[in-house]
Amino acid sequence: MKIKEVTNKLNISPRAVRFYEHKGLLSPSKHPDNQYRTFTDKDIWRLQTIISLREAGMSISDIKQALESWDEDDKEELQYYLELQRSVMMSEWLQIKQAIETTEHMIQLLKTEQSLPLEHIFQLAEASKKRREHRGNWEDRWNFNQLATTHDERVSANSGNYADYDQALDLIVRQIRPIDNEQGLDIGTGTGNLAVRFMDLGHTMSGVDQSKEMLRLCHKKHPSLETRLGNFLALPYLEEQFDFVVSSFAFHHLTPDQQPLALEEIGRVLKPSGRICIADLMESNNGSKESSPDYPSIHSLVDWFERNGYNSVVTPVNKRLHLIYASKDEQHLV
Repeated sequence: MKIKEVTNKLNISPRAVRFYEHKGLLSPSKHPDNQYRTFTDKDIWRLQTIISLREAGMSISDIKQALESWDEDDKEELQYYLELQRSVMMSEWLQIKQAIETTEHMIQLLKTEQSLPLEHIFQLAEASKKRREHRGNWEDRWNFNQLATTHDERVSANSGNYADYDQALDLIVRQIRPIDNEQGLDIGTGTGNLAVRFMDLGHTMSGVDQSKEMLRLCHKKHPSLETRLGNFLALPYLEEQFDFVVSSFAFHHLTPDQQPLALEEIGRVLKPSGRICIADLMESNNGSKESSPDYPSIHSLVDWFERNGYNSVVTPVNKRLHLIYASKDEQHLV
């Protein structure tokens, strides 16, 4: 098939085809005499794939890596690139959503006050900027891809930062008390140790983690667990998908500025009557001089839940490890 036939068939320009060829994404054969390109069925399929991935917002460099994985029949690596793209798009969508909400606030101010004072515009813009920066500053500062292979060994020791690890996970399950047909999400699922406790009881779970290697090992251990690449600040799900959201030994990796954003994200994917349960290293000294800045403040978390319409209960597991359970439905706290 010649280039004109291909462009008519796929409704793209010859210039676009030549661009993808120049970038090394496409290599149609050329006639030795006139250098006319000839496209095979495989070339057309590859071009359709490129067009689809570009439509999804994937960069040329990422498409090239994805196609190389496809050529090598490395489905695991290809899935990683596609999930990475979904994660990026979700983060961008949340930024757009945030910009829309900021504009809505400005419109409401204008309606109620018949004016839009400069200080209000500035405050809204600054708040929006800070939220965008906090979400964009997510990074793996702990190199969990390298730590993944020893993760289960470290947590099974039930010591140090993972003291009472098994007890905390069992406590989360007892606190959530899931019922039939409920869908749960485990954030920072790691190798799936918490999620599988719910699955063993017959419940449907999904897991999110920012580490490619953690998810690879998780899938190897629990192939039936649906996992997605993502993080607390950009969960790769649409609104109101889950009956409960849980997390263990992961929330403390967030900065104090990122923690409220993470709770908002959890609330976004949670159904209106859903429950949240987080077990982690937390600071219980209410901001006193002896407080450590390294762990989330229980006081701050409880205050956030209260301001956002949740009822919450805190259960200490040991001196540093606490479990916080929250729901907008008081019946779930009984």
